[in-house]
Amino acid sequence: MDADENLPRRKDDLVAQLGRQDLDPLSVEELSERIAMLEAEIDRTRTKISRAINHRASADALFRK
Repeated sequence: MDADENLPRRKDDLVAQLGRQDLDPLSVEELSERIAMLEAEIDRTRTKISRAINHRASADALFRK
């Protein structure tokens, strides 16, 4: 567990900023690009979660012996 996990989110958090951004001025093409970028970030985040789970399971198996 990182020490930063217990801290509140920063006010300049990029995800929070994305949620507040006005989408009305964006074209359909820009919105599609945004979705593709967000889906890529979701995939990257899921990969990180999977690696963390696998790392934890490996450590648990190692120290159970």
